[in-house]
Amino acid sequence: MTEPLFRADAYLKSADAKVLALTQEGGVVLDRSIFYPTGGGQPGDSGTLTWAGGRLEIATTIKGEGAQIILVPGEPAALPQVGTTVRQNLDWDRRYRLMRVHTALHLLSVVIPLPVSGGSIGTEKGRLDFDMPDAPEDKDALEAALNDLIDRDLAVTDDWITDAELLADPSIVKTMSVMPPTGQGRVRLVRIGFGKGQIDLQPCGGTHVARTSEIGRVMLGKVEKKGRQNRRVSLILDN
Repeated sequence: MTEPLFRADAYLKSADAKVLALTQEGGVVLDRSIFYPTGGGQPGDSGTLTWAGGRLEIATTIKGEGAQIILVPGEPAALPQVGTTVRQNLDWDRRYRLMRVHTALHLLSVVIPLPVSGGSIGTEKGRLDFDMPDAPEDKDALEAALNDLIDRDLAVTDDWITDAELLADPSIVKTMSVMPPTGQGRVRLVRIGFGKGQIDLQPCGGTHVARTSEIGRVMLGKVEKKGRQNRRVSLILDN
């Protein structure tokens, strides 16, 4: 089992860990990880591992069996032995941009309050696919509403509910095709705003900025028709 340090602190840029296992494909499993594994439309993290006499470039991170997180090297290289203490160093600039885009997509689902059928997160832009038979009449108004939410500097926090609580209130799930993973006893919720100022609450396992103002200005890109009912809405970081 790998302890997901990124879950408690998405701003952790480096940390020590011990090597638990090496995979047949050349991946490294640690006992604790600041690297987020690919999931929920968010790419896996990259960075480096260093140890006495060694250094390894990590190209991406994926989920393994059970609660394992596997760090995948960019190319074949000497690996640290099981039991070795290593230093994890995150490609922070890349991760932070992913956090900004991911949080912006949560806000996009607020200004377009329709069921979501898919999504993708990148360092420059992201997109959501909506159950939207007709194109929005005023894209500029949507962009203005999105940037207004960003400028409100709302707090982004998380909470946990039980599997049973989620099943009792399925309205908080915005995705049509994929239900949040259950079976672990609890599900993580990401909340934007507090109390009467709360604007969004939905299950999500990804990494996010702490306040919406960190996202910076965004622009809406193309609205593309994808099938009879679906339309894809893209957003782009302005800086």
